[in-house]
Amino acid sequence: MSVAGEFRELSVEEIQQKEKNLRQELFNLRFQQATHQLENVMRIRTVRRSIARAKTVLAEKVADSET
Repeated sequence: MSVAGEFRELSVEEIQQKEKNLRQELFNLRFQQATHQLENVMRIRTVRRSIARAKTVLAEKVADSET
């Protein structure tokens, strides 16, 4: 199943918590990159895209609950 599909199975609160965790991970990755300790720079890209997917699915769920 796709990553967005996995987010769609979660509740709104779980998606928000996942997004919070991903943002913390992104902060840590950027910190590691600044101190030249990051080995896999592509991880930043995948985390950013996961955050975007989480936000998209969250917006869909909020829109569905309003209608």
